[in-house]
Amino acid sequence: MLAETICSAVSAAGLGIAVVTAYRRRFLAAARIAAYSLVPVGLVMTGVVEWLTGIVFNPTVWIGFGLLGLSWLILFTTRAVERRSPGGSGKPAKKQVKAGGSADAVAPAASKPSLGTAAPPRSDRPSATPEDDFSDIEAILKKHGI
Repeated sequence: MLAETICSAVSAAGLGIAVVTAYRRRFLAAARIAAYSLVPVGLVMTGVVEWLTGIVFNPTVWIGFGLLGLSWLILFTTRAVERRSPGGSGKPAKKQVKAGGSADAVAPAASKPSLGTAAPPRSDRPSATPEDDFSDIEAILKKHGI
Protein backbone atom coordinates (compact mmCIF):
# COMPACT_ATOMS: atom_id res chain seq x y z
CA MET A 1 0.00 0.00 0.00
CA LEU A 2 2.86 2.36 0.79
CA ALA A 3 4.56 1.69 -2.56
CA GLU A 4 1.37 2.48 -4.46
CA THR A 5 0.99 5.77 -2.57
CA ILE A 6 4.57 6.76 -3.31
CA CYS A 7 4.15 5.94 -7.02
CA SER A 8 0.97 8.01 -7.17
CA ALA A 9 2.68 10.98 -5.48
CA VAL A 10 5.63 10.77 -7.88
CA SER A 11 3.25 10.73 -10.84
CA ALA A 12 1.29 13.70 -9.52
CA ALA A 13 4.50 15.68 -8.99
CA GLY A 14 5.68 14.80 -12.50
CA LEU A 15 2.39 15.92 -14.03
CA GLY A 16 2.66 19.19 -12.08
CA ILE A 17 6.14 19.76 -13.48
CA ALA A 18 4.81 18.98 -16.97
CA VAL A 19 2.07 21.61 -16.57
CA VAL A 20 4.63 24.23 -15.50
CA THR A 21 6.86 23.29 -18.43
CA ALA A 22 3.94 23.58 -20.86
CA TYR A 23 3.08 26.99 -19.39
CA ARG A 24 6.60 28.11 -20.37
CA ARG A 25 5.78 27.10 -23.97
CA ARG A 26 8.11 24.11 -24.02
CA PHE A 27 5.46 21.69 -25.20
CA LEU A 28 7.79 18.92 -26.42
CA ALA A 29 9.60 18.75 -23.09
CA ALA A 30 6.28 18.91 -21.24
CA ALA A 31 4.95 15.95 -23.23
CA ARG A 32 8.06 13.91 -22.38
CA ILE A 33 7.80 14.74 -18.68
CA ALA A 34 4.10 13.81 -18.67
CA ALA A 35 4.89 10.50 -20.37
CA TYR A 36 7.57 9.64 -17.79
CA SER A 37 5.34 10.68 -14.91
CA LEU A 38 2.52 8.35 -16.01
CA VAL A 39 4.79 5.28 -15.85
CA PRO A 40 4.62 4.76 -12.04
CA VAL A 41 0.80 4.92 -12.04
CA GLY A 42 0.71 2.47 -14.93
CA LEU A 43 2.95 0.06 -13.03
CA VAL A 44 0.68 0.29 -9.98
CA MET A 45 -2.45 -0.35 -12.03
CA THR A 46 -0.99 -3.39 -13.80
CA GLY A 47 0.10 -4.98 -10.52
CA VAL A 48 3.84 -4.90 -11.21
CA VAL A 49 4.54 -2.86 -8.08
CA GLU A 50 2.62 -5.30 -5.89
CA TRP A 51 4.47 -8.21 -7.47
CA LEU A 52 7.86 -6.54 -6.92
CA THR A 53 7.12 -5.66 -3.30
CA GLY A 54 6.01 -9.25 -2.74
CA ILE A 55 9.38 -10.44 -4.01
CA VAL A 56 11.51 -7.89 -2.18
CA PHE A 57 9.95 -8.38 1.25
CA ASN A 58 9.59 -12.16 1.11
CA PRO A 59 12.48 -14.03 2.83
CA THR A 60 11.72 -17.24 0.93
CA VAL A 61 12.48 -15.44 -2.34
CA TRP A 62 15.85 -14.23 -1.00
CA ILE A 63 16.74 -17.75 0.15
CA GLY A 64 15.88 -18.96 -3.36
CA PHE A 65 18.15 -16.34 -4.91
CA GLY A 66 20.91 -17.39 -2.51
CA LEU A 67 20.52 -21.04 -3.51
CA LEU A 68 20.63 -20.10 -7.20
CA GLY A 69 23.85 -18.16 -6.59
CA LEU A 70 25.36 -21.04 -4.65
CA SER A 71 24.55 -23.53 -7.39
CA TRP A 72 26.06 -21.18 -10.00
CA LEU A 73 29.22 -20.85 -7.91
CA ILE A 74 29.56 -24.62 -7.48
CA LEU A 75 29.02 -25.32 -11.19
CA PHE A 76 31.59 -22.83 -12.40
CA THR A 77 34.12 -23.72 -9.72
CA THR A 78 33.99 -27.40 -10.64
CA ARG A 79 34.36 -26.52 -14.33
CA ALA A 80 37.42 -24.39 -13.59
CA VAL A 81 39.01 -27.12 -11.46
CA GLU A 82 38.28 -29.72 -14.14
CA ARG A 83 39.96 -27.61 -16.80
CA ARG A 84 43.10 -27.11 -14.73
CA SER A 85 43.59 -30.69 -13.60
CA PRO A 86 45.67 -32.81 -16.01
CA GLY A 87 43.79 -36.05 -15.35
CA GLY A 88 40.28 -34.64 -15.28
CA SER A 89 37.39 -36.46 -16.88
CA GLY A 90 36.78 -33.52 -19.23
CA LYS A 91 39.04 -32.31 -21.99
CA PRO A 92 42.72 -33.15 -21.52
CA ALA A 93 44.99 -30.36 -20.31
CA LYS A 94 47.31 -30.76 -23.32
CA LYS A 95 46.43 -31.97 -26.76
CA GLN A 96 47.54 -35.50 -27.48
CA VAL A 97 50.24 -35.90 -30.13
CA LYS A 98 49.04 -37.43 -33.38
CA ALA A 99 50.49 -40.75 -34.49
CA GLY A 100 53.02 -39.29 -36.96
CA GLY A 101 54.25 -36.33 -34.91
CA SER A 102 56.52 -35.93 -31.94
CA ALA A 103 55.92 -34.02 -28.74
CA ASP A 104 58.90 -31.72 -29.42
CA ALA A 105 57.84 -30.68 -32.92
CA VAL A 106 58.58 -27.08 -33.92
CA ALA A 107 57.75 -24.90 -36.87
CA PRO A 108 59.67 -25.69 -40.08
CA ALA A 109 61.21 -22.22 -40.17
CA ALA A 110 62.40 -22.34 -36.57
CA SER A 111 65.90 -21.20 -35.77
CA LYS A 112 68.60 -23.68 -34.92
CA PRO A 113 68.71 -23.05 -31.12
CA SER A 114 64.98 -23.68 -30.79
CA LEU A 115 65.40 -27.09 -32.41
CA GLY A 116 67.65 -28.18 -29.58
CA THR A 117 70.53 -29.27 -31.82
CA ALA A 118 73.12 -26.83 -30.56
CA ALA A 119 76.70 -27.67 -31.36
CA PRO A 120 78.63 -29.09 -28.41
CA PRO A 121 81.31 -26.79 -27.02
CA ARG A 122 84.70 -27.37 -28.55
CA SER A 123 87.49 -28.33 -26.21
CA ASP A 124 90.04 -26.04 -27.89
CA ARG A 125 87.94 -22.94 -27.11
CA PRO A 126 87.12 -21.91 -23.52
CA SER A 127 83.48 -21.53 -22.57
CA ALA A 128 81.75 -18.38 -23.76
CA THR A 129 82.14 -15.38 -21.55
CA PRO A 130 79.73 -12.48 -21.38
CA GLU A 131 82.25 -10.37 -23.31
CA ASP A 132 82.05 -12.81 -26.25
CA ASP A 133 78.26 -12.52 -26.29
CA PHE A 134 78.45 -8.73 -26.32
CA SER A 135 81.00 -8.74 -29.12
CA ASP A 136 78.50 -10.58 -31.33
CA ILE A 137 75.83 -8.04 -30.49
CA GLU A 138 78.23 -5.17 -31.14
CA ALA A 139 79.10 -6.62 -34.55
CA ILE A 140 75.42 -6.83 -35.48
CA LEU A 141 74.78 -3.26 -34.34
CA LYS A 142 77.80 -1.95 -36.30
CA LYS A 143 76.62 -3.83 -39.37
CA HIS A 144 73.30 -1.97 -39.24
CA GLY A 145 74.97 1.36 -38.49
CA ILE A 146 73.72 1.72 -34.96
